[in-house]
Amino acid sequence: MARKLRMGMIGGGTGSFIGDVHRKAASIDGMIELVCGAFSSNAEKSIASGKALYLPEDRCYGSFEEMILKEKELPEGVRMDFVSIVTPNYMHFPPAKMALEHGFHVVSDKPMTLTLDEAIALEQLVENSGKLFALTHNYTGHPLVKQARAMVAKGDLGNIRKIQVQYLQGWLSTAVEKTGQKQASWRVDPKRSGIGGALGDIGTHAENLVEYISGLKIKELAADLGVFGEGRTLDDDGNLLLRMENGAKGTMSFSQIALGEENDLAIRVYGDKGSLEWHQENPNQLITHWLDKPVKIFTPNGNDLYDEALSVSRIPAGHPEGYLEAFATIYKNFATHLMAVLNGETIAKPDYPTVKDGVRGMQFIYASVESDKNNAAWTKLN
Repeated sequence: MARKLRMGMIGGGTGSFIGDVHRKAASIDGMIELVCGAFSSNAEKSIASGKALYLPEDRCYGSFEEMILKEKELPEGVRMDFVSIVTPNYMHFPPAKMALEHGFHVVSDKPMTLTLDEAIALEQLVENSGKLFALTHNYTGHPLVKQARAMVAKGDLGNIRKIQVQYLQGWLSTAVEKTGQKQASWRVDPKRSGIGGALGDIGTHAENLVEYISGLKIKELAADLGVFGEGRTLDDDGNLLLRMENGAKGTMSFSQIALGEENDLAIRVYGDKGSLEWHQENPNQLITHWLDKPVKIFTPNGNDLYDEALSVSRIPAGHPEGYLEAFATIYKNFATHLMAVLNGETIAKPDYPTVKDGVRGMQFIYASVESDKNNAAWTKLN
């Protein structure tokens, strides 16, 4: 295309961590520009946030409804191409639904919706509209996660037998939600977070990473969820057993009360020929073990990477690539697909999480909660 894609943002106003992350990630590859936004449920704050981002005043909107309706009225050469939704969970579905119904493509933060019914309805809306939908499971954008996925898909590890995944944080070890901490307050509130606490916030990342790297679906699970924070009703800790569709076994542990942990997402995949492990806090090493060869460590843009990893490695070997770059890969792959669509072209296998991954995430949340209510009984994901 001869121009950048035009993005509108919903949520992510002044002081928002994730809004700033999305804006930086979307801009890294020079394919996307922010042209408008409804940055807060408070109209004054929304407009002030837009001005602080140097947007024209007439493109700073007081609500997402106003933004979608007014952008729709603008000429095709001016209006936004897609919206990026970076709100708390309960405000994912309403703007996504309205945007799709008015002809706009959508990028949304995860988990995709507040409820499973909303997720299923959104999947149908995406199908009916013919518009693109991306879900920002950003960890799948790391070059070495791509390498891990490719190695499993090509059979390097042989038949997958066992998977271990963990996502451990400690920031909710104390009742920070009672101190006015905004990020904590909505995450522990079922009306805004949904039926899963840490389960929805970080457990869905672990679930998505398991299925993305292994290429296997979780068939059923047994979940033991914990609520340790005084006065909380949503889980802040969980341990799960997994059964994969090929017969492989798995374990998952996630927590936001693991005192001392920062953002310890890690996965290990064991096959009958080899195994691999990757740690988000050390994302520039993929460690592999083999039956009859020495340990081998892969690095971004390093030796022996498959094209799937090389194509998203941005800088020379030895220069660390991390969180923002991985986030940017989701936007880059979405933007590449959207540009092709706008040019009347097709892409055989777009590589970014879609609405179907969002439905899987909600099925995972609901199955886990159901299992926990039944004393960790085995529960199918459907």
